Amino acid sequence: MVEENGIYVFCCIQTKEEKNYGMINFEGEEREIFTIHYRDAAMVAIEAPIKIYHPKKKPLMTHQQVISRVMEQESSVIPISFGNVFNTKEDTQALTENLYPQLKKLFVEVKNKIEIGLKVIGKREWLEEQIQQNTKIVKKKDTVAQKSKAAGYFDRIQLGEMARDFFTKIQRDIEETIHDPLSKLSEASKLNDPLGEKMLLNGAYLIDREYEESFDDKVNELHERWKDYVDFKYTGPWPAYNFINIKLKVEAS
Repeated sequence: MVEENGIYVFCCIQTKEEKNYGMINFEGEEREIFTIHYRDAAMVAIEAPIKIYHPKKKPLMTHQQVISRVMEQESSVIPISFGNVFNTKEDTQALTENLYPQLKKLFVEVKNKIEIGLKVIGKREWLEEQIQQNTKIVKKKDTVAQKSKAAGYFDRIQLGEMARDFFTKIQRDIEETIHDPLSKLSEASKLNDPLGEKMLLNGAYLIDREYEESFDDKVNELHERWKDYVDFKYTGPWPAYNFINIKLKVEAS
């Protein structure tokens, strides 16, 4: 059975000019990347099968690859969430018209802006060393070790709470010494929930392209100060994912 093609959208840009961003391999076929317009808002799109797209690694990377290609040429890029496909170009244009009041404001907010991500992961040896320096936690661990599983039930609960409080304190210290200085160089910043037990910071920063080098320099300075204790995972530039609320949820029909 041949799948019917619709319009898969990647992002929205501010332009009245028809654009072509070359070809991309999507669902095993080379597809042309083009724009669909309403006034000065244009959806960047391809023709692709009408179906539900699951967020697997390869299609997610393709989605981001297209947006990154567009960002190299455009100053105002509004990302659209993964997996949105419409029946026709007319449907896509109608959606753009409905969103236009929001898009018009967002174009101004994201003009010449990029998002940078920074994850700070504590090195295991350093974290264990910090815990060993906390006498209350060490004593409680000894107490738990000396008791049976049943007898030490409440002690284990207390130990878990103490460990969480200790870890939270380290996270706050990292926020103060790393996140706060970076926030001062940003148009906006956001703290996302840490992923995993060793992650101490999961930050997103919206910065002007003009100040990208200054921001990089500050990150490098902070890394030099902390490199013996933590690892930095520095990513970007991205479109303003963490600072834009437009997330379309469209199912294939």
